Amino acid sequence: MAATVRADESAVAPSENGSAVTWSAEELAEVRGRLAAEIEELNREIVRAESEIASSDVTDGAGDDQADAGARTYEREREIALTLNARDLVAQNERAIARIDAGTYGVCESCHKPIGKERLQAFPRATLCVVCKQREERR
Repeated sequence: MAATVRADESAVAPSENGSAVTWSAEELAEVRGRLAAEIEELNREIVRAESEIASSDVTDGAGDDQADAGARTYEREREIALTLNARDLVAQNERAIARIDAGTYGVCESCHKPIGKERLQAFPRATLCVVCKQREERR
């Protein structure tokens, strides 16, 4: 059964010394604000990259040698990869905000135990506790 957390009563996770650490409503609002700001920045980055990709599509490569064509192809593929990565980060941030709104932020999606506060402060998009993440990475 999944643990749920109200916005004013956050997930409790043990700290380094074993005492319980809770998220206050103010802390959750701060995390939500940071995630929303990052979404805005990433969306600006995506628009910029997409316009660069589009502008490189219309440039004519007539008369270019193989090195120029290769460099242009590399840059285009790099911009596409960065854009896809930014979109993935936007989706992760939106999911974290949805978890905050639903009251499930800070609860591991695998074992349903609280995710350590230190982990979420370092990586606010985390959906798995350290143990479950390590287990996932070993597969």
